[in-house]
Amino acid sequence: MLIFHKLEDIPADFGPTVVTVGNFDGLHRAHAAVLKEIVRRAREQGAKSMAVTFEPHPARILRPDSGLKLLTPTPEKLRLLEATGVEAVLLLPFARDLSLMTPHQFAHEILKKHLKAREVHEGYNFRFGHRASGDVNLLANFGREMGFEVETYPEMKLRGEPVSSSHIRKLLQAGRVSRARHLLGRPFSVLSTPGRGRGYGSKYTVPTINLSRYEEIVPQDGVYITQTRVGQESFDSVTNVGNRPTFGAESFAIETHLLNFHPIELTPETEVEIHFLQRLRDEIKFPSIDALREQIAKDVKKARRYFHLLHLRSTKYDLRSKTNASR
Repeated sequence: MLIFHKLEDIPADFGPTVVTVGNFDGLHRAHAAVLKEIVRRAREQGAKSMAVTFEPHPARILRPDSGLKLLTPTPEKLRLLEATGVEAVLLLPFARDLSLMTPHQFAHEILKKHLKAREVHEGYNFRFGHRASGDVNLLANFGREMGFEVETYPEMKLRGEPVSSSHIRKLLQAGRVSRARHLLGRPFSVLSTPGRGRGYGSKYTVPTINLSRYEEIVPQDGVYITQTRVGQESFDSVTNVGNRPTFGAESFAIETHLLNFHPIELTPETEVEIHFLQRLRDEIKFPSIDALREQIAKDVKKARRYFHLLHLRSTKYDLRSKTNASR
């Protein structure tokens, strides 16, 4: 996948393109549906598929007090975009000049002039231009003027829930990681590196990996069944998100206990990616370390049961697939 960091990076002979513009935070199922379609349409037409997104997220410039936390930081968003098969990403720096562009300027300078857009695909609520004054109807008018088609996608809902970044944030803030997983099309995850813990995991309870400081959104404080990738290895795990109140002085941390643990060589640069599968319980203050240890044993037992059933379902599916393939 090609990544362009400014308009001037795009070769003069690049295009024509089939384009979608958006923040793509979380790259959820609705985003994926649009991206899949632009890849298909571009291949049909001998054009290039391109996603246009922004760095930083516009809300962090336009509403700096909003405290927006991202579902997918830019490096993760780019990795997920590449997995869709899109050929190129334009990662536009969102600064004052871009924010002051009128809708007409945005359509003409970016979509027509630089991208040579043949088709532009957007969700029903797409807004663009200064003060978000342009909508999909205005974009369609510009398309007729400038020579590109506009495809508009209706709101996607699954089991009555809107598939949107803002709704997924609400689910995570409520600890509903299973529902968030359904709307994302994959488990919600955080990617970081090992951090320095306070030693409680190995000294008092069980060996854990502590994540270094993570600034973006995490699920509501609590204990979760997770899968954790450490470097190139993956482990079933139980993860605590919160302030560890049993130990007195509270300090936020993300701690993961690896169920099928074996010695791992960790460096400050080792990638640790935690995938949140199901919430087990709230984080609470226990009367003693022994009481905490007993609860951890219960959490681990529930997690092992979860993974055992998951493995059985996976095996059953594989057997059905092989049976059908042999017919």
